[in-house]
Amino acid sequence: MKLSDFNFDLPNILLAQRPSAGRDESRLMVLNRQDRSISHHTFKDIIDFFDEGDVMVLNNTKVFPARLFGNKEKTGARIEVFLLRELNEEQRLWDVLVDPARKIRIGNKLYFGNDDSLVAEVIDNTTSRGRTLRFLFDGSYREFRSKLKELGQTPLPKYINRPTEKEDEERYQTIYAKHEGAVAAPTAGLHFSKHLIKKLQIKGIDLAEMTLHVGLGTFSPVEVEDLSKHKMDSEELIITPEACDLVNNALTTNRKICAVGTTVMRGLETSVSSMGTLNPYQGWTHKFIFPPYDFSIANCMITNFHTPKSTLLMMVSAFADVDFIKEAYKEAIKKKYNFYSYGDAMLII
Repeated sequence: MKLSDFNFDLPNILLAQRPSAGRDESRLMVLNRQDRSISHHTFKDIIDFFDEGDVMVLNNTKVFPARLFGNKEKTGARIEVFLLRELNEEQRLWDVLVDPARKIRIGNKLYFGNDDSLVAEVIDNTTSRGRTLRFLFDGSYREFRSKLKELGQTPLPKYINRPTEKEDEERYQTIYAKHEGAVAAPTAGLHFSKHLIKKLQIKGIDLAEMTLHVGLGTFSPVEVEDLSKHKMDSEELIITPEACDLVNNALTTNRKICAVGTTVMRGLETSVSSMGTLNPYQGWTHKFIFPPYDFSIANCMITNFHTPKSTLLMMVSAFADVDFIKEAYKEAIKKKYNFYSYGDAMLII
């Protein structure tokens, strides 16, 4: 398949600027792959599609406030710094993106906070917008990380055309987020409320957790027509033995195994054994899934509505069938479903 196969016209008005009033009150489109039917629900109705012994696999990564605003030395120019990943804890080295990049060169210093209590020095160029920074801070590592959180903002996607608000700190985070390390939320999980999670557990649906720290590479544009030549950025992945036990038990008893989000699906497909079961894993993944693809673990998935030509759209097209997804997206646009991070949800069974 080619990049152009995943293009479609998406009205800007359907790019959700805010979350739904309640987490589980977003809209839910259900795609049934057996009879190719499409039905419309509210997200909290999702419990009706699962039974005792089924498993939902969740990504428990936690988003950290990765967007900082500082001032360049001498000129005072305002610079946005987006933290990507920590390279060295002791030396306080970070890979970042800077904007505007043309103003930032090796040797420049950036000052953060009203009192300039945090300073960073540019020590390397990585990509056109990428830089390596060494943070200069008088204090312990714990105090340094606390300062980053104090000065940082919730890293909402750029398409959200409004300032970050207090509500975003809570809503751009799943309720089961535990392990900090993501610069973008695993958005399919944003629809789960505490009440819904409790109802799922009471019904006997098992919740398995993995950790995949979402990086910006998940959302990087594909710039080659031949999809086999696209390279995904690596993201850290941890799958525990406990999660594997839940998933593998469901496999042997032919239960539903639902990947909650594209990050979970990538994680599951990264660590499949030769016997078709899930193995524990600790490392990095750069798995890129596009049609045609044979999935080994999950037999259903929850996902949001994705943007044209995105790797996320390619994955769900591989799972549900390209033509079926095209039909569903036409229906979603017609019925004005909300797209992207704060948008509505889709269940594929």
